[in-house]
Amino acid sequence: MSILTLTICLSSIVQLSLTAAKNMLGFLKRRTKKESHGHYVLALDIGTEFVKALIFEAKGAKGIVIGFGKARQKLGDMSNGAVTDIGGVIDNCQAAIAEAEKQAGVIPTQMIMGIAGELVKGDTTVTTYRRKNPETKIDLSELKNIVHKLQWRCFEDVRTQLAKETGYNEIDIKLVNAAIVGMEIDGYKVSNPIGFQGKEVTVTIFNAFAPLVHFGALQTIASELDIELLAITSEPYAVARSMGFEDSGDLSTIFIDIGGGTTDIALVNNGTVEGTRMFMIGGRTFTKRLAHTLNVSFLDAEEIKLAYSDENLEKHSYQIVREAMKSDADVWLSGVELSLDDFKNVDTLPTRILLSGGGSNLPEIKEALESKEWYKNLSFAEQPKISFLTPRDITNIEDQTGQLKGPEHITPLALANLAIDLAGEEQIITSLLRKVVRLMQVG
Repeated sequence: MSILTLTICLSSIVQLSLTAAKNMLGFLKRRTKKESHGHYVLALDIGTEFVKALIFEAKGAKGIVIGFGKARQKLGDMSNGAVTDIGGVIDNCQAAIAEAEKQAGVIPTQMIMGIAGELVKGDTTVTTYRRKNPETKIDLSELKNIVHKLQWRCFEDVRTQLAKETGYNEIDIKLVNAAIVGMEIDGYKVSNPIGFQGKEVTVTIFNAFAPLVHFGALQTIASELDIELLAITSEPYAVARSMGFEDSGDLSTIFIDIGGGTTDIALVNNGTVEGTRMFMIGGRTFTKRLAHTLNVSFLDAEEIKLAYSDENLEKHSYQIVREAMKSDADVWLSGVELSLDDFKNVDTLPTRILLSGGGSNLPEIKEALESKEWYKNLSFAEQPKISFLTPRDITNIEDQTGQLKGPEHITPLALANLAIDLAGEEQIITSLLRKVVRLMQVG
């Protein structure tokens, strides 16, 4: 390499660094010149195609959305739901947050971030602790010990299983989030075991895991945004929790969220999140197919795909696009079938499927799921019924911006719904589990 070439390269690197520093300073300057009165929280959805930032005011058990912003990701920033350029994603996050803050007129003090991707996996585990002295009442000290031991047992079991499935070493897999979805004492359901007597404490715990490299990238991004981090959480888990099924305890539904890089699936059975699965087919797969078929750029193909979804193409062009989309929809359906087949612990799959995510706008998606062949190889009692999850279905969240209307807005709204619980007063059992999770994430 010549001295001139080396000088030019170094100059470019310095210029990029100065630009990044300038953007960061501008971002911090905008954020420190205002004072906020109230409890304002940021829900940050870092998707493959867009970063979406939603600011809401937490008022008890409700959230009022007062600001929304989004920024398009460059092709090299994300791949299949995972961060590939941390600096680029930080810039996009700052742009989306700045837009949301401008609309809201306030600065959020806390933040929840979502994580997705093919290697992010969640499972529900049932485990039992046998007490030495069943006649004594459970106190806070014993409850801490029970939660700690049971969660570590679940953690080791699921982490070992995931390491075998993915080929990663166990040490390279991190716990993303955990939630207690059920608790019994000698078969009797309780929400708070303090004061109860009994021999066997059975706890049902949902755990979500991700590779260290993926989870660590989001932690780095969070630290650069200078907002207190409430949690990094599994996005399909947040979507599954978004309908407030805990109150009724009888919801059985399959949630399918089709994003830009991946399809995320969450299965809720009788009010319990049984698990989550992801696979690497999302909106970008369809766009790339279209770009190849029509011999156009990726961005032009994206525009054509959106026009097709909105039924704004002429008849001849419509048919060409439809054939291309149908081919990939068949491959996508195979991914759904394989993912659902992986839920070995569920005897009968729910016959209700709710779609969300920008990719669900493609008509071929719903058509593929309504075909009569694919589901017969799975444990469905009857042909599943397909419908769409809408922003109105998200409990505890009210949108005052009027911008959150489509299926692509479900994930940030679901994150906001989950953040309400985290930002408010926690139940004792939830608080204990969060402390255990933090210890695991550090270790």
